[in-house]
Amino acid sequence: MTTRNVLQECPPATLAAARDMAHKAVQLVSKAARANLPAVPDDSHSNLGWDTARGVFMSQPITAADQGLAAGLVVSDLTLQIVKNGQVMSSLGLARVADSDALQWLDAELIQQGLKPASPVALPYELPATVAEIGTYATDGLSRSLATLGAWYGLAESILAKFAADQTDIQPGASAVRCWPHHFDIATYVSLEAGDFETARGVGVGMSPGDDSYPQPYFYVNPWPHPAVDDLPEPPVPGHWHTQGFVGAIATGDRVLSLPDVETGLAKFIAEAFAIGRRKLGA
Repeated sequence: MTTRNVLQECPPATLAAARDMAHKAVQLVSKAARANLPAVPDDSHSNLGWDTARGVFMSQPITAADQGLAAGLVVSDLTLQIVKNGQVMSSLGLARVADSDALQWLDAELIQQGLKPASPVALPYELPATVAEIGTYATDGLSRSLATLGAWYGLAESILAKFAADQTDIQPGASAVRCWPHHFDIATYVSLEAGDFETARGVGVGMSPGDDSYPQPYFYVNPWPHPAVDDLPEPPVPGHWHTQGFVGAIATGDRVLSLPDVETGLAKFIAEAFAIGRRKLGA
């Protein structure tokens, strides 16, 4: 089955319920890392990697031995995992499981490995109301949309990893492609100069699974600091300029699927939007 066929299993605008369930569940994975890894200023100890082959979000390694121990979430069926040295040691399907019970299971697994429990962790951010209010995980009727959601993350990871690897002429350059559990987006950040993150120039390039701005997955290329909006050039196909709250080139999921070749067209959109952003920042 082609990438387009998998992505079209469920229309992009119908993935909100699956997105919210997965967004809630990945907090468990992130909490396991937060409980056991030293905090760093950019909060990257809490972010997640995407394993396309298994359709799994993985925490940062919690232990250092070999490949270490990590927590993971299989998106297609919302299965929580403990993985050690690349092997699944234990798992818990979250269907019809209360979040509190899932956290209790995770605590027991971590303690068994000589690690700190995740339940005392307080997240330093607020989740969207539709995510925060989930008390029990429900997957009935969501199997296709969860699989489609995973396919969007797989597409994003592939395109973004190739884009990041191509930015060898830029210093400090592109960060690793990671998922940030706060907004649930997957992204790389291309630093165009050294310095304080709040003032140094850079461009965020990523995919959001949908939010208040767009109720469907969308790709974004956001220059920082925000450029002026009065002389923006024509956006690259299939995108448009977003100028409310942030300034960036946006390609929504339905527009991405309108491309004759999804992967080639999306990579071209990102490269061209990034070049525009870099010029607007004078870098």
